[in-house]
Amino acid sequence: MAINRTYKPMLDAMGITYPQYLVLSVLGENDGATVGAIAQRLFLESSTVTPPVKRLEQAGLVTRQRSAEDERQVQVRLTDAGRALLTECDCLGQTMFARSGMTAEQLDDLNHRVQGLRAKLVE
Repeated sequence: MAINRTYKPMLDAMGITYPQYLVLSVLGENDGATVGAIAQRLFLESSTVTPPVKRLEQAGLVTRQRSAEDERQVQVRLTDAGRALLTECDCLGQTMFARSGMTAEQLDDLNHRVQGLRAKLVE
C-alpha cells in the first residue's frame, strides 16, 4: 500500500498503471519477450499479464506479434513512445530509494532476502 501511494501519483501523471509499468520495465530489460516470459519474470500467470499488455498496445506503447515459429507465443516489443515513457519512469526507482531512508547496500540486502523467501515458498 505504501509503495502504491508513492508510485500512483507519478504513474497517473504518465497515464499508466502499476501493472503496466511492471510490463514496461520487463521489456526494458528484454524487449521482444513473450507474454509468457513477461509473466514468468513478474511471477504472475500469463492471463494476468495479457490485459495490461493489451492496454499498452492500445496506448501505442508496445506492439504484439505472434511468433512465426510458434503461433501460441506472442512477442511484445516497445515502440518508440514506449521507450520514451520507460526513460521517463526512471524517476520512480530514484524516488523510492530516496524515500526509503535506506542505503543502497541495505536495499540490495533486502532484495536478496525477499528473493530468497520467494524461492523457498515456491519450492
